[in-house]
Amino acid sequence: MHRIALVQTNTGIDPEANAAALVASIGEAAAGGAAMAFTPEMSGLLDRDRARAATAIRSEAEDRVLAAVREAAARHGLWVHLGSLALRREDGRLANRGFVIDANGAIRARYDKIHLFDVDLPTGESWRESSAYAGGERTVAVDTPIGRLGLTICYDLRFPDLFRALSDAGATILSVPAAFTRPTGAAHWHLLLRARAVEAAAFVVAAAQTGEHQDGRATYGHSLAVDPWGELLADGGGEPGVTFASLDPARLSDVRSRIPVLSHRRAVPPVDLA
Repeated sequence: MHRIALVQTNTGIDPEANAAALVASIGEAAAGGAAMAFTPEMSGLLDRDRARAATAIRSEAEDRVLAAVREAAARHGLWVHLGSLALRREDGRLANRGFVIDANGAIRARYDKIHLFDVDLPTGESWRESSAYAGGERTVAVDTPIGRLGLTICYDLRFPDLFRALSDAGATILSVPAAFTRPTGAAHWHLLLRARAVEAAAFVVAAAQTGEHQDGRATYGHSLAVDPWGELLADGGGEPGVTFASLDPARLSDVRSRIPVLSHRRAVPPVDLA
C-alpha cells in the first residue's frame, strides 16, 4: 500500500508566501506518513496580471519556490511532484513546468504542459495561455517509489491520447495537477478524471488549486485520487489543506485482470469517409 498526500492550495501573487505554504504542507504530508506528496498547477505563483507576474517569474536555476521545495523534500525524506511552476526559458518565453523531486531533493523529471488553455467561457472569462507560454514537446513518465508516474498538467486532461501514450509506456499512476475554473470544474472535473483512470486502468492523482485568489480568479478545488475502476479514494473538497489517500497495487492488478484494456489496444486505422 502506498500512502500519498494531495496538497490543495490557494496560491497567491507572492512567491515567498507560496513557498512557505508549500514547505509547511510537505512537512504535514511527511508527518502523516506519505511516501509522496502532490501539489497543484502553478504552485509558486498564480497571477493573471502578466505585467506584475513578469517581475516575479524566474529561470529554473533562480526560482525560489523550486529551491524551497527541493530542500523540504530532502529534509523530510519525501518524494514530491511539484505540479507546476511558471518559469522563464532561455529564449525568453515562459514554461508551465512540473517537476518530480526525490527524497534527496534531486530533480528526477521535468514536464512542460503540452496543451495550452486558450478559451472564452460563457461566464465572460477569457484565457490565452499561448500568448505567453510555449507548449511542451515531450511526453514524460518517471519511476517513483509508488510506481511509474505519468505527468500531465490541467488542460491536458481533455486529451486522452496523452494518457494512452503514458499508460502504453508503463505508467500505473497518472498525475493531473490543475487550476480548474469553477464552471469547468463543476461540469467536468470528476467526470474526466474518472474516465482517464478507467481508460488507462491506472490510478489518477490530481492536486488542485481552490478558492478565491489574490488575482481575482476562482478555482474549483476538489483534489482527487481515483482508482483504476474509477472509484474515488479521496476528495479534498473546497478548502486548502492536505488530504491523504492509499494506492493499493493489488487493486491495479485486479482491475487489469478483469478488463485487460491495455493488452486489447490496437492501432487505430485511418477513418474511411464512406
